[in-house]
Amino acid sequence: MANILVVDDELGIRDLLSEILNDEGHTVELAENAAQAREIRSRIRPDLVLLDIWMPDTDGVTLLKEWSTGGLLTMPVIMMSGHATIDTAVDAIRIGAQAFLEKPITLQKLLKAVEQGLAREQVRQAVAAHQEALRAPVVAALAAEALSLIPEPELGPAVSQLFDLDRPLRDARDAFEKAYFEFHLSNEGGSMTRVAEKTGLERTHLYRKLKQLGVDVTRNKRSN
Repeated sequence: MANILVVDDELGIRDLLSEILNDEGHTVELAENAAQAREIRSRIRPDLVLLDIWMPDTDGVTLLKEWSTGGLLTMPVIMMSGHATIDTAVDAIRIGAQAFLEKPITLQKLLKAVEQGLAREQVRQAVAAHQEALRAPVVAALAAEALSLIPEPELGPAVSQLFDLDRPLRDARDAFEKAYFEFHLSNEGGSMTRVAEKTGLERTHLYRKLKQLGVDVTRNKRSN
């Protein structure tokens, strides 16, 4: 089942949605305003967010835009409101929301929207995995090309072993990517912000990738 974040300033709405979603087997995180939603999003990536539009501190559309521009809109978001105009709903969809629910929300509409949002996310992840699989041969080719451009004496035995192309494709790809990120970390003095810009990855994805590859992020910072 999914981990769902519910953001709404009305206690009754939060309790009702939480009860319904828990009964469906989902895990529910609750936030009563945008500040709490930001804090939760900084800790976890929910599988889906139910986001109220009208809130006292920051409205839902503004928060949605923050997540979009900050590279944090990596999960399906369903907007909720009892007073939103058509223009507001269109704005939210344009920014990246998947759907819009008008309050009062019926049980049937809620469950249908959640089911469709989670299903779309599964399709998106499957497509991304397929694209990554198609990209793997390109990465191996880039690794081979990089080797051809570096004279053998400068490689040294350790680096030569690192790029041993007789290894399985996944191992060769991981070795190349580790060297690639270590190169950029060294060039940028360990600055994760500049490395994220150079490599075209958002910071959360970059941290996850470096941890997966076993790259020592603190080494370049210490040396500088």
